[in-house]
Amino acid sequence: MDDPAPPERDVKQAILLGLRCRCPACGDAPLFGRYLKTLPHCPACRQDWTHQRADDLPAYIVILLLGHIIVPAMVEVERAFSPPLMFQMLFWPGLAIVLALLLLQPAKGAVVAIQWARHMHGFGPVRPGAGHIVD
Repeated sequence: MDDPAPPERDVKQAILLGLRCRCPACGDAPLFGRYLKTLPHCPACRQDWTHQRADDLPAYIVILLLGHIIVPAMVEVERAFSPPLMFQMLFWPGLAIVLALLLLQPAKGAVVAIQWARHMHGFGPVRPGAGHIVD
């Protein structure tokens, strides 16, 4: 017995909407109710967001990006200007914190969008008789 293929979803468009913290399904409503808390469902298209399981992946993505941005910048600033140590002790951690807070929500939006677009974690069609894991 062959299951019908789930409807094709545009992954690129979903990721772009997720990065903008918009609903990947319709793009008409916000994805988040609070900073990192997704809405239970989209107010515009009623897509259920309770299935998303972004877990720690957005934080790992942000750490990876910041490491590749801040470390080379630190090296270049030190090489070119040799600023005082106190400046560096205050500036670089402060910049890392601000950038992490700015990037974390869009990263989570993109992860949720990928899950939705690829039919992961309950975003696919419901199959009759399929077991459901309850947390």
